[in-house]
Amino acid sequence: MITPQSQSNAPAFIPESTARNLRWTLLVAAILLLVGLVAPMMTISKFVLVTNSFSVLSGVLELFKNGQFLLFLIVAGFSIVLPFLKIGVLFALMSKKAQQSEKLNRYLQLMHEYGRWAMLDVMVVAVLIVAVKLGAIVSVEIHYGLIVFGAAVLLIMLVTRRVVQLTDGNGGADS
Repeated sequence: MITPQSQSNAPAFIPESTARNLRWTLLVAAILLLVGLVAPMMTISKFVLVTNSFSVLSGVLELFKNGQFLLFLIVAGFSIVLPFLKIGVLFALMSKKAQQSEKLNRYLQLMHEYGRWAMLDVMVVAVLIVAVKLGAIVSVEIHYGLIVFGAAVLLIMLVTRRVVQLTDGNGGADS
């Protein structure tokens, strides 16, 4: 017997109860992402007198104000735009309409393509912390925004992995 998952061009299927749970998880991830983008992420202190606290959003806006347009586009794209696009694609993957069409395989292909870039937003923050820590006269204090942002990225990654497992045709039996 041929199941929808056994043919590469047939649409995959995610059980409704699982899709519902994954949608709730994505909703939590979207809320955490929003909070993580606007919450204070770190405070940079120079010479004890100069202190700057910023969030991802305020840091991106500061790049724009300072004329660093390429860096602005890279950081905004990978830390703000792409995570929300990924959440949108994941929601679309779990809709009943998408699961009954050939678009599901296209959405899955988009998720695989995006997967290569999924950790770039975390890497940007890590590089920023390392670069700032290198200065002998600069100290960095991490705030809850970084933790919330990281939690959102982690939840999105977990949902993505589960969706890929479910639509690979094995229902996640190999993990």
